[in-house]
Amino acid sequence: MTRWMDEEAGPVVRPYVLIGGRTRSSGDTLDLVAMVTATGTPPTGKFVPGPEQERILSLVAQATSVADVASDLDLPLGVVRVLLGDLQDHKLISIGRASASERILKEVINGLWAL
Repeated sequence: MTRWMDEEAGPVVRPYVLIGGRTRSSGDTLDLVAMVTATGTPPTGKFVPGPEQERILSLVAQATSVADVASDLDLPLGVVRVLLGDLQDHKLISIGRASASERILKEVINGLWAL
């Protein structure tokens, strides 16, 4: 059996495996510039954060934008939104609104994409 390997990164795991093949979650509406902050609440029930979600929780100990989380994890935005949605559903993160300057930046980015 052939193993797919990236010499630097180790075994290749497709992003959809990280999210159990799901493409939708409550995180779908998260804006790129929305600020994510860990609540510090321990997981309850049967939910156990995966390694990527644990990394997210450490990244967002201080408010961090959704775009920065995706960049830091080097994962597609859709995958990160699903992971964030799960964390939000279990009250492990809170989502804040972007400030006025971030809103302006978002409008500039959207305008650039429209070009």
